[in-house]
Amino acid sequence: MTHVRRRWTRITAVVAALAAAWPAGAQQAAELLSYACDEAVVLRLTSPPMQGNPVWELKARLRELGFDGGDPEDETYDAKAAAAVRAFQQSRGLTADGVVGPQTWAALAGDAASAQEPAAARSPTPRPEGELSIVVDTERLTLTLFVDGQPFKTYPVAVGRPKATTLTPVGEWRIVHKGGNWGGGFGTRWLGLNVPWGVYGIHGTNKPYSIGTRASAGCVRMFNRDVEELYEWVSVGTPVTIVGVKPPLTFSRRLRQGSTGPDVVEVQLKLKELGFTLGDADGRFGPATRAAVEKLQRAFGLPVDGEVWPDVYYILGLK
Repeated sequence: MTHVRRRWTRITAVVAALAAAWPAGAQQAAELLSYACDEAVVLRLTSPPMQGNPVWELKARLRELGFDGGDPEDETYDAKAAAAVRAFQQSRGLTADGVVGPQTWAALAGDAASAQEPAAARSPTPRPEGELSIVVDTERLTLTLFVDGQPFKTYPVAVGRPKATTLTPVGEWRIVHKGGNWGGGFGTRWLGLNVPWGVYGIHGTNKPYSIGTRASAGCVRMFNRDVEELYEWVSVGTPVTIVGVKPPLTFSRRLRQGSTGPDVVEVQLKLKELGFTLGDADGRFGPATRAAVEKLQRAFGLPVDGEVWPDVYYILGLK
């Protein structure tokens, strides 16, 4: 369990760094731990049973390899899944204990891991000079590095599964934490983003077979060799725009300064489309967003309170 404690310590450090990046307060920072990207989980039979995206990935991968662990959409690590894991472990000469730890995850990667071209064997890409920014397209499954607004290099990625709770968050973010030698399911590097409702990042992976698919719990996965290259170039503060698949949203709650969430992102994006300046569409309803809403209310003859309510939603085309 030592590696699990080390990983949790790292996640805690990420949350602390993210909390320092916006005035969320200690309580919100603590709550973020429950939304940490669940990449490097050790799966075993427990009571109640373990559930979540790692179980879905395990069952899907077992099925690809010819082992029936049950329906992947049933994200429960149950007796059938454990039996399939034991059969897989036995076929690979591992201890057949039904516990999915680092060795078993590595074996599940199999040839996909060794097939990655070693970084040393590639011609190095010249270091980009200029202002860097990143665009992740969750429909095309790509991450593109821009230099001075021009595309410089595009990488294949894996993004969040197409369900409301695991989609990669669309918005305009910033890198607020860099972590090297992360290890486990997060691969060799971590670039944490300032998403206010969870811990999300761009990172490597021990599941290279997932690159080019929608498989994560919301983070952006890269081949380890690729994220190592990107890590050397970008810095804390680098803007990261994520576009593509959005969760189904209802626009009914009254938004005011201090509100956060994907609905705030959509309001901010619509305000920017209409020409109201507010900075990043980062899901945080701060003073700049309030000022933009007030300008919109004045322009359309509405009562000016800086809050988003039905008439404002209608003007923005969100209702």
